[in-house]
Amino acid sequence: QVQVVESGGGLVQPGGSLSLSCSASGNIFLIHVMGWYRQPPGKQRELVAGITSDGNTNFMNSVKGRFSISRDLAGKTMHLQMKDLKLDDSDVYYCHALAQTRRGGRTEPYWGQGTQVTVSA
Repeated sequence: QVQVVESGGGLVQPGGSLSLSCSASGNIFLIHVMGWYRQPPGKQRELVAGITSDGNTNFMNSVKGRFSISRDLAGKTMHLQMKDLKLDDSDVYYCHALAQTRRGGRTEPYWGQGTQVTVSA
């Protein structure tokens, strides 16, 4: 099994910065993609930022230029740096990992429990 755990988050004023981290552990052969999602009220969960095993990144339009994403060399820890935070960035942020537990095995999605980010004056 694979466990995904988020850390960071909290309360910040508009224009402030915050960092989130996500660590995957367990029986991991390879993590292909890691990403951060959020789910605004009444909407589907949406991708905020993602990063592949070879370092390619993508961001939702509203966070481009404000958020950055990185992974450590082992590929099991991911960081999201958030700057110039806006009220609309408030949400629960979920870490997601697409991983294989063995060579040739299926690629499965794994989710963390989520961490709250609140942007408020």
